[in-house]
Amino acid sequence: MPPRTVSDLPRGSHPAALAFPHFPARYQAVVWRNWGMVTAARLARVLKTSPANIASAARAMGLGPAASAARERLWLKRGYITLIRQNWHLLSYEQLLELLGWSPDRMAYALKEDDFLWNKLGGLKPDAPPVAWSALNPGQAAATRALKKIASSLELKSARFKAEHPFDFLKNYGTRAAPRKKPARPSPFGLRLAYSFSAVYGDPLLDPELDPYPANMLSALADSGVNAVWLQGVLYTLVPWAGESAFSAGHEKRIANLNNLIARAAKSGIGIYLYLNEPRAMPPEFFDRIPEWMGARHSNGNISPCLSNPGALNAFKSGVSELFRRAPALAGVFTITRSENATHCRSHPTHLKPCPRCSARPPQDLVALASNAVAEGAHAVKPEADVIVWNWSWEDEWAMQAIDQLRPDIRFMCTSETFLPTEAMGVKGLVGDYTMSKVGPGPQAVAQWRHAAERCLPTLAKVQMNNTWECSAVPYLPVPFLVKEHLNNIAAQNVTGLMVSWTLGGYPGGNLRLTETEPEELAAEWFGAGAAPGVLAAWRTFGEAFREFPLHGCPCLYTGPQNYGPMNLLFAEPTGWSATMIGFPYDDLAKWRGNHFPEEIFEEQFRKLSEGWGKGLALLEKAARRVPRLKKAAMAGELNVARAAFCHFRSTFLQIRFVRLRNAGAKPAARRELLEVLGEEEALARMLLAIVRRDARIGFEASNHYYYTANSLAEKILNCRRLKEHFRKNPEEKPSN
Repeated sequence: MPPRTVSDLPRGSHPAALAFPHFPARYQAVVWRNWGMVTAARLARVLKTSPANIASAARAMGLGPAASAARERLWLKRGYITLIRQNWHLLSYEQLLELLGWSPDRMAYALKEDDFLWNKLGGLKPDAPPVAWSALNPGQAAATRALKKIASSLELKSARFKAEHPFDFLKNYGTRAAPRKKPARPSPFGLRLAYSFSAVYGDPLLDPELDPYPANMLSALADSGVNAVWLQGVLYTLVPWAGESAFSAGHEKRIANLNNLIARAAKSGIGIYLYLNEPRAMPPEFFDRIPEWMGARHSNGNISPCLSNPGALNAFKSGVSELFRRAPALAGVFTITRSENATHCRSHPTHLKPCPRCSARPPQDLVALASNAVAEGAHAVKPEADVIVWNWSWEDEWAMQAIDQLRPDIRFMCTSETFLPTEAMGVKGLVGDYTMSKVGPGPQAVAQWRHAAERCLPTLAKVQMNNTWECSAVPYLPVPFLVKEHLNNIAAQNVTGLMVSWTLGGYPGGNLRLTETEPEELAAEWFGAGAAPGVLAAWRTFGEAFREFPLHGCPCLYTGPQNYGPMNLLFAEPTGWSATMIGFPYDDLAKWRGNHFPEEIFEEQFRKLSEGWGKGLALLEKAARRVPRLKKAAMAGELNVARAAFCHFRSTFLQIRFVRLRNAGAKPAARRELLEVLGEEEALARMLLAIVRRDARIGFEASNHYYYTANSLAEKILNCRRLKEHFRKNPEEKPSN
């Protein structure tokens, strides 16, 4: 297969990129957003100038020290999604590849396999003309001096705020919590399966430096009550199951690293599971030797291997068998057989070109066929291996029929909270997935667990215990009473195990211990008997406030600004850009609320949530005064998390308010409130900036890397200042974007 060129990379509709006029020159935005992450030499190559000019530009804006080569290497290996996202509107593909040091093939793989990255970026590449360094004109120089004054007030050069650097959590696992006490009672859940807080999602087994589960994390997870962990497995990258090794380069290294990880995890009493979303749709050239395997064609050009073809089905089973043959100590796998990546010919409701063999088959038949093929392949080599089939995106009208077709050696898992009824100020809705603010289980899980149990299939629950897309930028949300209520309800359904996190929520600590203990016991253990009553009052208040989260389906979870918080920029006029899945919220209020909640109710719910959370924060700060010296580090971490969550929830309310006021027109009363909103939004950005400087966990999520950096939060302050100046100077005229 010939290597790709830049012209082969996807572009989508390719509209003109956004402008960022709070920077006098566009190249300054590139320097600002990447400074401290990559070296001046690398930025110089991107911007076609010398390192000296780049360093001079950084000094002129009041930025701090340049990134070292070691710091750059860390960002390029573990933070590349942050780099891609914050340069998506600034750099062309050619310049992005220069920044990352990637080939077009490497970029294409990341966009395809790195957890919906292309979708998160909007399914399009903005048309960003090449940007280069140039000498500033007098007007730009004067504006840059004003910018530097703002930066100086933020002390971006100061070392006193650098208590932690990004990614320092890698060395700090287990250091923020008190030593775990032995649980007083066994957990009712035999399996407690979590994801890494910091694994690189795309291809971590290829590079030993990207160890998804370092020893200190494994130990800390075990101390948190976790006994199994998972990571993505793409079958063709682990074994060349179709006999086509051209697509499986590096598979020997991946298997060796997988076996090494399995052995290391066993020392902490933890089993390794792979997530299989298979068989993956492949490029047309994959089928050159086996055209009879070709099934449904998808909009991205990939083609499903058709499991209705006996040759493809048998090869797929053999591939799973080979995986367990090469990794014999692998504890098990879990599957998604509907949605996510394109896989078998009925894995998505619609296809660009349906498969003539499978299009007449009901989806439940293909779902069961793919599930059973995994179980048959695995158990042919390792009969005791866990094969967990997850009902993710199954449709109610045929789910029971799919369950009826599952082999008896399969364990069946439901997302617990799906279709749980919700209500906000009289507006009714239903949970899509991933909620902690609404306590499950929902009616779908209860019915399907019962049906599976009647067929003697062991049942498991997929839950989120630490965080959800309701706010994934903190390692956990301190709402243990909500979590414990949910766990008790699940246990009453005779569920035998838990998957406690998707890519988010795997931080070793927070609420994970609740599988084996009570909130009251944790509060005393972590913060001391004297502080425990105040902590418990704060936790209850956080939980009651969090219940106000306006939830229906999935739109707000994936497109709302609550995952980015104060970092999300504001615009004086509507941008027209559509919010993307955990990528760019933009100013798309309609998509944030899913066109379900009226604007005023959506806004009011976040006002109640943020104000209630603020009351809980005051209680926690009061309780912190009673924490004994040896437990103060644990309380400092708890305060960082609670304050950061407040910043995100409050900023979401303010952004909703800003968009509504802006869209209504800048009348005098509205202008005054706009200025107040901008002032509070700036204060939140400052507050969160101080938090991220002392706590590297804040703002990070494994599949999205850092949502923001110190510099991007500082940029929001520039953004707010510019908007305030224009609304003051030109009250009847909206500033340009």
